[in-house]
Amino acid sequence: MNELLQAKIDIFESGYEFLLAYAAQGRDSDGGADSEVRTMLTDMTEAAEEIVHLLEQNDAAYGWVVADDARKARAAISLVLAQKEISSELVDNLNVSIHLRALLTDLFLVSETHL
Repeated sequence: MNELLQAKIDIFESGYEFLLAYAAQGRDSDGGADSEVRTMLTDMTEAAEEIVHLLEQNDAAYGWVVADDARKARAAISLVLAQKEISSELVDNLNVSIHLRALLTDLFLVSETHL
């Protein structure tokens, strides 16, 4: 597997683990523009964007599926980032979003292949 693709997958997967922990904290707000959760969500958005770019260059049969799911997950994360406050409940709802879960499932599969 492409090392850059694997690095972006790792960012996205570790970001999801962070979001699970954040959701369990019961916070009403993230505290502002420079919060750790916003930084992580931004990193995940950038990783998803790069995953799309990398997979669009690849002619693999499954690549277009992953790229499409990455676009959808990026849109969901962007919606959360656009909010004035990011609560644990909001992040919990993002975590169960079918779009985020679809991309994560794709990435788990891709990590074990030669895409």
